[in-house]
Amino acid sequence: MPEFLDLHSKMSKALRAVADTAMRRHGLHLGQDHLLAVLWRQDGRTPGEIATALNVTTPNVVKAATRMAAAGLLTRRRDDKDNRLVRLWLTEAGRALQEPIEKERRSIEEQVTADLTRSEREHLLSALTKIHRSANALLNRPGDQNE
Repeated sequence: MPEFLDLHSKMSKALRAVADTAMRRHGLHLGQDHLLAVLWRQDGRTPGEIATALNVTTPNVVKAATRMAAAGLLTRRRDDKDNRLVRLWLTEAGRALQEPIEKERRSIEEQVTADLTRSEREHLLSALTKIHRSANALLNRPGDQNE
């Protein structure tokens, strides 16, 4: 079924471009909205915890956090109980982005699914969830990394 992979690739590229344009209107790089969302749910997480939540590497989170700290969206502080750990904390500017970013993301979702019925949207989300689970299972299969 290579047509699925081709169509998914085209759709993913188009959605990333739309999302990137939207996030730049708020002074963010694509992906930084996901890091913020993790902190909106639970402020004060470590870069490693955020990386796990986002399924990215810790160095990617550290790089994004450095940019976001420079932009005044978050701060880094040593953990009170374990001085080896650094935790990321939202600033007021970072917290203030929650409503506009979530509104922007909802708007994009509504616009790109506007031609779908409610049932089609539900089926799409269900199918994408299953595909995501299967793709992650392939990634995590032992022995496949070097093949």
